[in-house]
Amino acid sequence: MKNNRTGRIIQLLTMLQSQRGYKISELVGMLGKSRRTVYRDLKELEGAGLPCRFDTSQRCYVFDHQSPLPTFALSKDEAFSLLLLLREASHNIRFPFAYPAQLLSLKIENCLRREVRQFCDTSFRFISISSAPKVKMDLLDKIFAQVLEATQVKRVLAIHCYLPAEQRSVTTDLNPYYLVYSECTWHAIGESSFHKAVHTFELNHITQLSPLDRYFVEDEKFDLSEYFGYAWSLLREGQIYEVKLRFSPGIATDVAEVQWHETQTASFEDDGSVVLKFHVDGLNEITWWILGYGDQVEVLAPKALRQRIAQIASRIVDSQQG
Repeated sequence: MKNNRTGRIIQLLTMLQSQRGYKISELVGMLGKSRRTVYRDLKELEGAGLPCRFDTSQRCYVFDHQSPLPTFALSKDEAFSLLLLLREASHNIRFPFAYPAQLLSLKIENCLRREVRQFCDTSFRFISISSAPKVKMDLLDKIFAQVLEATQVKRVLAIHCYLPAEQRSVTTDLNPYYLVYSECTWHAIGESSFHKAVHTFELNHITQLSPLDRYFVEDEKFDLSEYFGYAWSLLREGQIYEVKLRFSPGIATDVAEVQWHETQTASFEDDGSVVLKFHVDGLNEITWWILGYGDQVEVLAPKALRQRIAQIASRIVDSQQG
């Protein structure tokens, strides 16, 4: 829905940027939308600071090219990189405020020097950005904004959230310390009254959220890096393992080029394979990462991880033969 809306806004702006004005009836006919929708879109453009206005003398909507918009003194590379980031954000359904990112991109484009804007317009004709895998997060914008505000003013939140690892839903008061993006998901980290400790909650699993008339004092001793420790991603399990993995020659270079974990070391073998070593707190998170490489990876250590991968692989085979 938002992608359709964004496309319509861009089409409307492109039309208005031509050297002619459009009556509301023309815009309605060309966009195929109701008058109410077109009026709302025009209001969006005006609210974004773009000089679209109703010309009372001609009784039509025009783009005021003479409007004193500020000009951003950005180089071609600076403007291109900024617009590319905004387009990536607007295509990523997992990021909040994707639609405002689109409007901001339009606003910036209209404030660039002519030659810089032409460079960016030409460049983007040869670039395609695929949308990220979609997750149903209808409340993401609202929940993200509420949690972000609560972290700033130190306000307690009452939340109802599903916990996948525990396979249950809980209601708890949360003192939110941080918002963290990891594993394609936003998380709120803070003191939970239910767990009586600092806990991590996925925003897309929060189904209800209410700010309370209570505030908390920030724990100055809390350190985010210490909280994560040597966890593969976010969740520590209380035991450090030395993990050794051998990746096949076909993917060895690609895998070794990425710094997956702060403790990572890599050594290439004579046959072109690579052995990666990590010191990881817990095996649950890294297990699913390993399984994503199928038969292109071999677990050398620890034995517990090797057995776990073998058991899951066996169950996968059994399920496909049933």
